[in-house]
Amino acid sequence: MTNRLETLADWAAGLLGQLEPASRNKLARSIGQSLRRSQQQRIIAQRNPDGSKYAPRKQRNLRGKQGRVKRKVQMFHKLRTTNFFKVQGDGNAISVGFTGRIARIARVHQYGLKDRAERGAPDVKYDKRELLGLTDAEIDVIRDSLLQYLSTRT
Repeated sequence: MTNRLETLADWAAGLLGQLEPASRNKLARSIGQSLRRSQQQRIIAQRNPDGSKYAPRKQRNLRGKQGRVKRKVQMFHKLRTTNFFKVQGDGNAISVGFTGRIARIARVHQYGLKDRAERGAPDVKYDKRELLGLTDAEIDVIRDSLLQYLSTRT
């Protein structure tokens, strides 16, 4: 996949160099927004970039909670909202990622690190769940967006 991304970058570099900075900024923002949407859909589907499912949550047996119906809450429900999942794009780069304290939570899950659930709690090793990553389909979306934008400009 990295070869495809490098090939795409080499191919697009010459074409993007001919655009004005304002046009490059507009193109970068639109590509970044489409990437964020596809990343959000993948997080909703609970899938890693390679297509495998996220590792399931650890189940706790909570005694004394009989009679209460707990609905299953999806992992990373708030993380994928636009308040926390930001896109930055300028003429030179596009970045899609998390901001603030949420970035720390996302990093722990992205790489499978140890963290505390709350202050004073013991360290817990979290399973690796890749929130961010490019799939082959997303690389195709980037290429198609570039082609469509450049074809309408000429």
